[in-house]
Amino acid sequence: MNTTHTGKKTRSIVHKMRPALLALLIGLSITSFAWLAAAGGRGATHMSWDLVHLIGTVLSAGGSDSASAADGSKITLTGSGIFLSTPSGSAPQATDGGGTWEAFDKSGASIGSGTYEVTGLVSFVNAGPNGVPTLTDEIGSYLDARGGLLVLKIRYSDGDPGVLTVSCHGPANVPDTVFEGITVTKGFVGYVDRGKPVAGVDANRTVFHVLR
Repeated sequence: MNTTHTGKKTRSIVHKMRPALLALLIGLSITSFAWLAAAGGRGATHMSWDLVHLIGTVLSAGGSDSASAADGSKITLTGSGIFLSTPSGSAPQATDGGGTWEAFDKSGASIGSGTYEVTGLVSFVNAGPNGVPTLTDEIGSYLDARGGLLVLKIRYSDGDPGVLTVSCHGPANVPDTVFEGITVTKGFVGYVDRGKPVAGVDANRTVFHVLR
């Protein structure tokens, strides 16, 4: 057997196969990524969250919500963001957003302030539409407003980690077990006593919107 000739022939065949093999691998990769993207996005809903102003019957972004700790100290947040709500917890839960914070001791003195950013989505449960429009919605269409419960991982500008829970009851159609407002943690402090919305007071309100 002429091994030199056979070796050259084998190398020639392999060399000719490389472009076809590469094209096949690229095709399989593109198909796989496309399938995963479609599977991850199946049934997904793009949503937004806002801590809002409610002045009269006008709903707008940029409001503030507060919550208190066991000793009466308090934290106040502003904020908004977007997220991808998927029907499966195993699917990608993309999210973004943030806002400002200021903490107060039990006497009401400010003990720190800054910004925070959303670092991850823990969960979101949609509680349904808010019903017949009764407000002038300057954020989006009130027909796209939703009640629900959103839990986010956040990080404060001073380095503390936290968990922000945003809950929206809305004016109608959402069960009364759903509260309106926020609770939040900062480091080892749990601000778990939410500030309750009061008629005529511009504070402690939230909203979710389906993004079209």
